[in-house]
Amino acid sequence: MLNINKNLDGEKLMVALEGRLDTVTAPEFETELKDSLDAVTELIMDMKDLEYISSAGLRVLLTAQKSMNQKGTMKLINVNDTVMEIFDVTGFVDILTIE
Repeated sequence: MLNINKNLDGEKLMVALEGRLDTVTAPEFETELKDSLDAVTELIMDMKDLEYISSAGLRVLLTAQKSMNQKGTMKLINVNDTVMEIFDVTGFVDILTIE
């Protein structure tokens, strides 16, 4: 299960994820993001309550990063140790902006 909380402030979108971003939840998250990014130039994802991310979830993040590279910035904040380890092992620490 994944809870997605979005807060749009002008051209800045804050997305807080809670739960698991995996094969089951990634398609819904991808659709939510695509529908929200049209006028956004700054995307911030708060991963404080994200328990797990699978390769399907990583793909969604990569797609979002590519989209935001063309029109603004994307950063991940409050990444916990479990998710950070997955980013380390997969090399995503070199692709994504993580604070």
